[in-house]
Amino acid sequence: MYYSPFDIMEIREEATLAAQNAAYDFFHEKMGGVDGGSCGFSWVVIRDDQGMSIRGNTKLGKALKAAGINKAWDKNFQIWNPSNFPCQNIDTLEAGSRAAAEVFCKYGFKAYAGSRLD
Repeated sequence: MYYSPFDIMEIREEATLAAQNAAYDFFHEKMGGVDGGSCGFSWVVIRDDQGMSIRGNTKLGKALKAAGINKAWDKNFQIWNPSNFPCQNIDTLEAGSRAAAEVFCKYGFKAYAGSRLD
């Protein structure tokens, strides 16, 4: 499927909003508004579109880059901390990453959340 750079920007914005809402809800409902527990990092991996690998030199690859979605060492595109939520709790950040990944999946991408402890 062809996505214009404008489409990718809209998908990115929708994913960011979903991530922000999920992280906020998790932080206030599950964490009681307190930044505690395990520290870590979380991100979204965007692996392919409609079963095809995304190459950085294609129109889609360039549109992803223009939307601020960078290619990682493993040749997948990634968004680090898509919620931009100001905490270190890994569970909160993972909630945001999972929500963002679901948005990309809705549009036919293979996307998933990744994380690691600090």
